[in-house]
Amino acid sequence: MKIRIKGNSIRYRLTKSEVQTFCENGFFKETTAFGNRVFSYSIAISKGEELMKAIFEDSGITLFLDEKACEGWANSSKVGFRHTMQLGDGKELALLLEKDFVCMDETVEDQSDNYPNPRA
Repeated sequence: MKIRIKGNSIRYRLTKSEVQTFCENGFFKETTAFGNRVFSYSIAISKGEELMKAIFEDSGITLFLDEKACEGWANSSKVGFRHTMQLGDGKELALLLEKDFVCMDETVEDQSDNYPNPRA
């Protein structure tokens, strides 16, 4: 799973096996160690929530997706989900959760578990 943060936007990209695990178990988590501290980023199924929301606590970000939205996602052509979370005081947080496609350009990154690029 990859995470990209820029300003007030968070983008998660998941490989085929990560999407499958998430849809089967309702949870998926990655961690990055910084010496004696760890940053975590995860996705979890929520019930009865808005489409998506995110929380930041305990040195990590958890992105929640409504369970109905996830049904069948692993085996569908649906790329992902987008939502703008209202933070108050006129501020917003853009959230994007999507399948990770094979890059069109050359990269040294292992892409064997990525989805085929529809533009290829």
